Amino acid sequence: MLRRRFLSTTAVATAWGALPAFANPPKPYSWDLAPPTASGDAFVAWMQENRGEDPRFLRERWARFEVMVDNRDLVDDGNKRAFLLTPREDFVLKQNQDRAYEHAFLDIGFGVTISGPHLVGRMTSALDVTRENKVLEIGTGSGYQSAYLANLTDKVWTIEIVPQLAERTRRIYDGLIAAGYSEYQAITTKSADGYYGWEEAAPFDKIIVTCGVDHIPPPLLLQLKAGGIMVIPIGPPGAQHVLKVTKEPAADGTFRIARSDIYNGKIVPFVPFTKLEGDRIAGVHGL
Repeated sequence: MLRRRFLSTTAVATAWGALPAFANPPKPYSWDLAPPTASGDAFVAWMQENRGEDPRFLRERWARFEVMVDNRDLVDDGNKRAFLLTPREDFVLKQNQDRAYEHAFLDIGFGVTISGPHLVGRMTSALDVTRENKVLEIGTGSGYQSAYLANLTDKVWTIEIVPQLAERTRRIYDGLIAAGYSEYQAITTKSADGYYGWEEAAPFDKIIVTCGVDHIPPPLLLQLKAGGIMVIPIGPPGAQHVLKVTKEPAADGTFRIARSDIYNGKIVPFVPFTKLEGDRIAGVHGL
């Protein structure tokens, strides 16, 4: 697993507070684990028995789950399971833990936010990830998106441009793995400019981009397999449309790029797709 270190763990902890208090799941992870969805009480009881998590956060997760299902942000059993098994409270800043399941973007430092649960659910559902898929995420951020993906496939690569944030999030993954969340061993991380993808690990079945840009980055299209899907926010700063982009092979060996808007034209603002000049973050791609 590729892991790049940038700051001492002490420096990161001092700047951003200690890591969350992870649960210690009493039962090992398996792909057969499936929380019940008949009632909130059944879900909370099952999660306490199998995952050892805090019932307060579990109740909040269930309440958000019900709203997301009603809103069709979660439309299939795989994504419902992934949402219910992912402890979002472990990926927000300590001071925001009580807001972890709000329908809101939350600050995670370094000019970056964690997307609201509805958006994560809608984008990941549109990606249509299956267990055999190899998935690339551009914009690791808090780590929540890749953690969610790790409950859909055991092949997840993720890139973060801010080295300090990449370091902090890697520590969260490692802390969760040590606590018994073995599913996060599926996540391979690095800090780099995500515009250029991860050529040495390509091709990918699915690509998800969590920052806004005014065009589809050509390197990402090249690294997407034939028949693959990319979900990406496209548009001017603060006014993106979230597109599902499908790379469809043609009979002559070329490809047709099909686009659809997963929010039917609704504008969704994202943080900008920043770029590197040398070792320095300078400006944004596409402007």
